[in-house]
Amino acid sequence: MTLGAVLFDVDGVLLDSTEAHRRVWGAWAGLRGLDAGVVWPLTFGRRPEDTVRLTAPQLDPSQERLVLDRLLDQQRAAFPVVDGAVELLLALPVDAWAIVTSGDRGAVHARFAVAGLPLPRVQVYGADVVQAKPAPECYLKAAAALGLEPSACLVVEDAPAGVAAGKAAGCRVAGFTSTHDRDDLRPADLFFDTHADTADYLKTVGLLSTGSLT
Repeated sequence: MTLGAVLFDVDGVLLDSTEAHRRVWGAWAGLRGLDAGVVWPLTFGRRPEDTVRLTAPQLDPSQERLVLDRLLDQQRAAFPVVDGAVELLLALPVDAWAIVTSGDRGAVHARFAVAGLPLPRVQVYGADVVQAKPAPECYLKAAAALGLEPSACLVVEDAPAGVAAGKAAGCRVAGFTSTHDRDDLRPADLFFDTHADTADYLKTVGLLSTGSLT
């Protein structure tokens, strides 16, 4: 298989945002009289507005996004880097990767700076698309910005909605098992448990040199 680039999701793949987001969504659910246990599984891989539409259709998603953003601001630096992510991204050629996230551009930039993560040339955010994950638009946009066919891109995703988006776009998809197990991430084409696994695979397809990250 010829592979030209890797398209990384952010939360759960490059940043360990699970606990911070769990606190935010739990607080929001409490404010709105909702069951946090029902809301939480519907947050992965989705824009906050889309989760609001799914769990509380009677509410205004744009107004609830403001509430969620305020709650998220209170988390400050609660977004540690996923082990191995900094080294992996620094080892990749600058035009051989992108980030594709349902998150906010400003928040991602701030968290990357704190975590010491580099930013790629191609970045796709929730506000950049009309239809967010699990629709394929975000991954199609990233592949086009890199000048590649989707089939030449590997998507790395930790959420079922993201896996579905990558597959619908025609990309090869790796399920990253930080927040979901392998059964939840099917029909991913392959699975990475750590970024050591990611690096090993990228060496086999020629995106990383064999001497990288040793």
